[in-house]
Amino acid sequence: MSEYILETRGLTKEFKGFVAVSGVDLKVEKGHIHALIGPNGAGKTTVFNLLTKFLPPTSGSILFEGRDITREAPALTARRGMVRSFQISATFPNLTVRENVRIGLQRKLGTEFHFWRSVKSLNVLDDEAMALLEAVDLTQFADTVTAEMPYGRKRALEIATTLALDPTMLLLDEPTQGMGNEDIARVVELIRKVSAKRSILMVEHNLSVVANLCDRITVLTHGSVLAEGSYAEVSKNPKVLEAYVGSDDMSDAHH
Repeated sequence: MSEYILETRGLTKEFKGFVAVSGVDLKVEKGHIHALIGPNGAGKTTVFNLLTKFLPPTSGSILFEGRDITREAPALTARRGMVRSFQISATFPNLTVRENVRIGLQRKLGTEFHFWRSVKSLNVLDDEAMALLEAVDLTQFADTVTAEMPYGRKRALEIATTLALDPTMLLLDEPTQGMGNEDIARVVELIRKVSAKRSILMVEHNLSVVANLCDRITVLTHGSVLAEGSYAEVSKNPKVLEAYVGSDDMSDAHH
């Protein structure tokens, strides 16, 4: 078996003559937190959309746990254990936090239509839901209507509803976007905690988050891989610094 849980080979996506992603070879090791970074327009989101089958690639292949999943239906890939947060876990704003997590747990069981299931089986789910909420530090919000939650805590809930599906590989798209420092610190701790038994690939703008959290980093620019390595290696790479010129991201991360 490959030591890579996720691998792309020559992954390419063209839109009407514009090459958004060009020949990307990405290798995510089992158990790693791997970041995809790069200036705006580098193709990070397109790569994510290819991995989760929102888009078909123009060419190239995607392997998950050594199996070619390039042409596979998105739902099947998700069932294999590769799940993107906010993909199927868009929360229901008018339900409570606990109810949202419970729906995630029901999805895993494939019983979302069995509303007539016995109350007893729902109580079992309730215990599981509370355990998940405890894991993401949301116990005190269990009965809060989701729409009324603070922004940072909503992101934690989105991660919790994704964890309800028990993924082996978690794709996180900008998990700290739009957050203040306190929320960022909390989400970083949460990602670290949930990474214990799974692999994570994340797109992240905040480089101090990447520096703190990630085992390996792939830098994309103009749809191609510019560099790969640890944060220490990548952040000293002159090509990377040059790609970030005009955006203060790299220098900011050091402060």
